[in-house]
Amino acid sequence: MPVHLLKIAVGIDSIEHFQERMKLRRKAGKTFTHYTRHMPKRSEEVLNGGSLYWIVKGYIAVRCPIVGLEEAVLENKGPHCGIVMKSQLIPVLPLPRRPHQGWRYLEAEDAPPDVATAGKGTDKLPPKLLAELRDLGLL
Repeated sequence: MPVHLLKIAVGIDSIEHFQERMKLRRKAGKTFTHYTRHMPKRSEEVLNGGSLYWIVKGYIAVRCPIVGLEEAVLENKGPHCGIVMKSQLIPVLPLPRRPHQGWRYLEAEDAPPDVATAGKGTDKLPPKLLAELRDLGLL
């Protein structure tokens, strides 16, 4: 069973804002890689189908499938780990999450389901409404 990573999307205001940033990276021909200081110790589990779940405005909101982990040396910052992801944002049912520094492991059973699999028509609802419906226990 895969293990996922969880990270705060600093400077991102909404899923739409995140999508725009990803479009700019694709246009520039850049891969979608997030650099962090530490290589996950459970890297085999992460590479076995794991995703990076992003917290946007206090809610786990989207995920990106992880395709690789690579060692990197960043100029003036030393050794880092590059988390290489597909440039695909998959919306998930919003789940409230408190802020934290760095990344955290997210076990598969604790990960929110994708919006597309949550029920008929949920993929067309705005993220804010999805969060409210989830808070009310309706999703």
